[in-house]
Amino acid sequence: MKHSYVHGYSRKQLIRLQDQAGTLSELLHEGTRYPGGSRVLEMGCGTGAQTVILARNSPGARFVSADISRKSIQCAEKLIRENRITNVEFEQADISALPFADESFDHIFVCFVLEHLRDPERGLRALIRVLKKGGSITVIEGDHGSCFFHPETEAARRVWKCLVDIQSELGCDSLIGRRLFPLLRGTKLKKVRVAPRMVYVDRTTPGWVTGFIKQTIIAMVQGVRARAVASGRIDAKAWQKGIRDLYKTASPGGTFCYTFFKGIARK
Repeated sequence: MKHSYVHGYSRKQLIRLQDQAGTLSELLHEGTRYPGGSRVLEMGCGTGAQTVILARNSPGARFVSADISRKSIQCAEKLIRENRITNVEFEQADISALPFADESFDHIFVCFVLEHLRDPERGLRALIRVLKKGGSITVIEGDHGSCFFHPETEAARRVWKCLVDIQSELGCDSLIGRRLFPLLRGTKLKKVRVAPRMVYVDRTTPGWVTGFIKQTIIAMVQGVRARAVASGRIDAKAWQKGIRDLYKTASPGGTFCYTFFKGIARK
């Protein structure tokens, strides 16, 4: 299956993903616990930032965490060792060619994966194949169209649009959160439930100002700078102005709002 990870695999992106997971842990992982003895597939584990949270929250479950990138898996393995977690094993795998038998997992967890697939419906069907009947699948995605902030300037909106447009040109969908429900329903899964998980940040939540606005959102936008400038959609001076304006949302008078969507369904 064709896919393209718009954020890349740099050291900066590794740090961003770990910061993001820590900041969003309670918001996104609330209610996600797996019973002892269950076998859980985490597809698209990346560098292991979500893996640590999953494994700690369900110490009696056994996790198979898979990713297409060998480099990311190596980072994830190192992170798991450093955290002395023993209920996770790793597998390098493409979501379209999963090396697992039919109905071999009790539960599946997927976070920030579908947005990077050119055919998310096919990706879901591949996952459902390895899920046991009656098992659950949890899917979490963001929606870049849900982003609102103050102060809002044309320059800041322009760099944000670069992120959305570049991901779209790669055949992927950074607005996928809003269509998570029909995606899950389209696979004929049962008991589909999708709920928004909104982040709102202002000066009364200083931890979120740093962890979300600066280390998650702005760091994510910065990840497409080279591609945005090289493509000619924006020049270096305009890019710098847009990033400076985005940082104003982290100032004492700034605010930032973004919505994630968490879907849960049964096979």
